Amino acid sequence: MQNSLSHLAYLALEHQIVTLALEPGALVTEKQLIEMAGQGRTPVREAIQKLAWQGLIHVRPRVGLQIAEIRPDDHRHVIQVRRELEPLAAALAAVHADEQQRHQLQLCARRMADCAVTGDLTGFFAADKTFDEILEEACPNNFITSALGPVQTHARRLWYSTEARGRMDHAVTMHVQAIETICDGDAEKAATAMTALIDQLSGL
Repeated sequence: MQNSLSHLAYLALEHQIVTLALEPGALVTEKQLIEMAGQGRTPVREAIQKLAWQGLIHVRPRVGLQIAEIRPDDHRHVIQVRRELEPLAAALAAVHADEQQRHQLQLCARRMADCAVTGDLTGFFAADKTFDEILEEACPNNFITSALGPVQTHARRLWYSTEARGRMDHAVTMHVQAIETICDGDAEKAATAMTALIDQLSGL
């Protein structure tokens, strides 16, 4: 897993955006983001660049930085991409993940299960982000993972915005099932489990 200062800054700010602590449409300053991220100016600027590439922050000339709005069609478009690409990423990860990555996935599944018990939606989203990053590392097709990265983050923000805490249990169960199939190395079952997960999320 990446642990550079810029990546840590990115994770901190991405989490603030996903959980709506940074509200859609809000104007923010670089100084505010530095304070939120708890990192220096250079790592935060690199994090802002990544968030801008992902469509989560807009750099407005002579205005500043603006958190992306949530648009009416976002959910449909996000699900459309995930349904096509995420099962394929899961299948490839099932075949190519190394032992350390499979171990990390198992830990991630346990954290998700713990969050379901305690009702910790924010903690579940953090674990889900970890899942996405392990999947990205294990999938050998960087074209797939480059397309999925921004979409997965937008999906978490959309889900959080619907106040889906009461629907977390079933989602956690399906995430854990998908992770288990990847850890088992069964590409076909991994793709099927991921498709089922995406279909379930499409109704949120």
